[in-house]
Amino acid sequence: MTTPVCTGASRVASATAAGLPHPPYASFSSYVRARGPVLLRTARSLTANPCDAEDLLQTALAKTYVAWERIEDHRALDGYVRRALVNTRTSQWRKRKIDEYACEELPEREAAPAPDPAEQQALHDAMWRAVLKLPDRQRAMVVLRYYEDLSEAQTAEVLGVSIGTVKSAVSRALGKLREDPELTPAR
Repeated sequence: MTTPVCTGASRVASATAAGLPHPPYASFSSYVRARGPVLLRTARSLTANPCDAEDLLQTALAKTYVAWERIEDHRALDGYVRRALVNTRTSQWRKRKIDEYACEELPEREAAPAPDPAEQQALHDAMWRAVLKLPDRQRAMVVLRYYEDLSEAQTAEVLGVSIGTVKSAVSRALGKLREDPELTPAR
């Protein structure tokens, strides 16, 4: 089951089925039936809520219906309706309620508690002890990569090894650091 894009179009379809005469803009109704799903996708791209997209399309189609006689080139209708969608959405956005009000004093932000310097130093010491437990080659690569902030290519060049060697050795070293019991409580 599809949701009618325009209530006027659904009325036209039911009136036609009942044998009643066509309303004034039968071409508008056929346009809405043919292009409605495409225009609804455009409206959905302009809003986050599918229900708002349907409302937006209804409003844009109502504006198009009112201007139907003035539109000279009916081959450019999609562009006209898309422009109406964008303009309507922009108007809605501009009219939105603003929940912020100017005041004379700015509210104070609650300061985040500063980290305890003793805990930071203890973590730093535990990390260095864990790094010193690594084999020489892995330790050199970890220090160059993370303490000296060199890239993998630069680390490989300094140590005279391939980039793949640096990647695998650093990966193994980080695995050992993750498993170090001295660093476990610090996580």
